Amino acid sequence: MPALSRVARAQSYPARPVRIVIGFAAGGSTDVTGRLLAQWLSDRFGQPFVIENRPGAGTNIGTEAVVHAAADGYTLLFVTPANAINTTLYGKLNFNFIRDIAPVAGIMRVPNMMEVHPSFPAATVAELIAYAKANPGKISHASAGIGSSSHLAGELFKVMTGVDLVHVPYRGNAPALTDLLAGQVQLGFDSLPSTIEYIRAGRLRPLGVSTATRSQALPDVPTIGETVPGYESSAFYGIGAPKTTPTEIVDMLNREINAGLADPKLSARLADLGGMMLPGSAAEFGKLISDETEKWARVIRAANIKSQ
Repeated sequence: MPALSRVARAQSYPARPVRIVIGFAAGGSTDVTGRLLAQWLSDRFGQPFVIENRPGAGTNIGTEAVVHAAADGYTLLFVTPANAINTTLYGKLNFNFIRDIAPVAGIMRVPNMMEVHPSFPAATVAELIAYAKANPGKISHASAGIGSSSHLAGELFKVMTGVDLVHVPYRGNAPALTDLLAGQVQLGFDSLPSTIEYIRAGRLRPLGVSTATRSQALPDVPTIGETVPGYESSAFYGIGAPKTTPTEIVDMLNREINAGLADPKLSARLADLGGMMLPGSAAEFGKLISDETEKWARVIRAANIKSQ
């Protein structure tokens, strides 16, 4: 009887609007991606998939709300690198992300772009390394805040090259980008969707893309790994759900999200943001989360990074 009940619920799902909780404020690349996916799912299911922005505590407020929501498929979480990072960054959390959130589906990887103000005297990754070693402590590295993806991308670069960069944390990506554009700071590791238009307009100079392969959106920009072998740092987006959400509903959502990633119109819009599609099963997305959690734990411990 319980099995039949679960199947019946899955067959009628969704019967009302579904919330997708995003742990960031509206307007950023995460929000834009979430809204594109929500529109796709709304059209496929015939019910509204509504974005709910719940920023705060490095996405922990929104994540905890989903952890404690009913496991019925009507509250979903937009998963980002912050969820993998926060596991180690925060000493005490009221949840265990890998235990309490069921992976549903990946959406895309988003490169971080190593970029400088056009006035900076380096046009390649190798030139930046040489300049940094000749001028230790003279390059300021802006980030969206302590423990952010842009911060840890820089810390990984420092660990792998031995350069001395001065980290300048901001309260979000927007003010960090504003100062980088103004030349108040010299270097950033911003997500490509946030900066691609500034790069195309010549207001920022790209040195290297952080993914293992070049970005289709900017194919002429080399990877950082072409100069620093083994370097890889990228954001990833996906969908999670409370841990006991019925498998039938998880499978249904996974199938429709993968269909979206294969759709030429949606995938083209995501690719234009600099994204690399992440199709696959829920288990494969879960492995990615686990791998990213372990990777950033090593960087956080090596750099002795603490949350504030």
